[in-house]
Amino acid sequence: MRRSRRARSALLGAQQPGGRAADRGDARRGGDAVTDLTVSVVVVSRGRPDALARCIAGIVRLHYPSFEIVVVADRPGRRKLDTLPDVFNRIKIVACDEANISVARNLGIAHAAGEIVAFIDDDAVPEPLWLDHLVQGFGDPRVEAATGYVIGPDGINFQHRITEARPDGTGRPIRTDGKTIRLLQPSEDGAIKTEGTNMAFRRDTLLELGGFDPVFRFYLDETDLDMRVALAGGITAAAPLAQVHHAMAGSAQRRDDRVPSSLTDVGRSLAVFVRRYLSDGEWARAGRAERQRRRKSLISHMVAGRIEPRDVRRILSTFDAGWSEGSKLEPDPIPLLRSEDAEFLGFRASVRQPGHRIVAGRTWQSREKHADALRLAEQGWTVTLFLISPTSRPHHAAYANKMYWCQRGGLFGRSTRQEPHRRSWRFDARIRAEQLRLSPVRGSPPAEVDKH
Repeated sequence: MRRSRRARSALLGAQQPGGRAADRGDARRGGDAVTDLTVSVVVVSRGRPDALARCIAGIVRLHYPSFEIVVVADRPGRRKLDTLPDVFNRIKIVACDEANISVARNLGIAHAAGEIVAFIDDDAVPEPLWLDHLVQGFGDPRVEAATGYVIGPDGINFQHRITEARPDGTGRPIRTDGKTIRLLQPSEDGAIKTEGTNMAFRRDTLLELGGFDPVFRFYLDETDLDMRVALAGGITAAAPLAQVHHAMAGSAQRRDDRVPSSLTDVGRSLAVFVRRYLSDGEWARAGRAERQRRRKSLISHMVAGRIEPRDVRRILSTFDAGWSEGSKLEPDPIPLLRSEDAEFLGFRASVRQPGHRIVAGRTWQSREKHADALRLAEQGWTVTLFLISPTSRPHHAAYANKMYWCQRGGLFGRSTRQEPHRRSWRFDARIRAEQLRLSPVRGSPPAEVDKH
């Protein structure tokens, strides 16, 4: 796979003008879905056992026919897994008590046996057709990596789409139509960014490149790997319909309200990253620019009342400390990635019925409709429950009871940000519109819809 950028350009054609990412076309057209590739789904978890249980509850209901689950977790996470009957003795559990996401992900790769290794964070839940869309691009042998869209905490609108990573640690958006899988080549000095909570790589590529560099304990770990994939000549498949819901739960780095607890690892990783990919005269400028962006973000949190003025200075000082440490580091060469030659532990998903069942009702029917949705989910269906009020309240969605999806909002309220704030709807028409929006990521429902 290893090719210089010059060789890669000769193989794939000239760069797009203006230094933009080049589009190498659609993924396979007209053929069957790529379902013969085995996939290892790796979940790294530290300090969030309840979030991990919710994530696993979503993974076990994926539609993809051939995947295994590899969980790399600390002691609380491993104990939580022992209490989940759906996965007991059916998944691979790897111990990791070190606070280093690159080390943990490399352990997951070492125990993975799938041809494709997919990654999702422990505070995320995948849509049922996530793997079907994410793996599709690998039908083209040039594709070494894939990524998709990330849905934010409201359960509907996107937090991340497709981005080109720059050598200064920033990114710039790449336009897609939101549906078609595109095969993308980065500009000469960039990479197609994979989102850490929604990405996949060929296992052979990960082993060849050494996986994730342990010098990145947190932040820019996947971006560094993306840069190495680009340098080696790999193409990345951008799959907009490969979607995961990211709750952004609290961690050692940030609180539940997204206020950073510490920016030490951010500053440290950024310093290592820009020193690796920028010239000496450029990397200090990149550090100053990122510090200013972080300062503006902290001031926004202060204005919102989440932190006090003294917290702005205190948290910024942790960025400075991390930057200072990273500026002095002389990272070791990326170590060879160890492989355990593990056997593939195929997981038989909990979804046993084809299609996507819709349960819809008014908010005052909540108890009855939740019971209906739970009953169908226990029968093995993918289920979405809609609870609609006679208002203009915006919609939000969540994974309810770790079994089915629940979307709430007003009959006249918008679901996506692209819609008007208020629009006249009949109940049946609104449910059909929402079902049509969700079908590409959850599947099409049978003819009947359970609504009253």
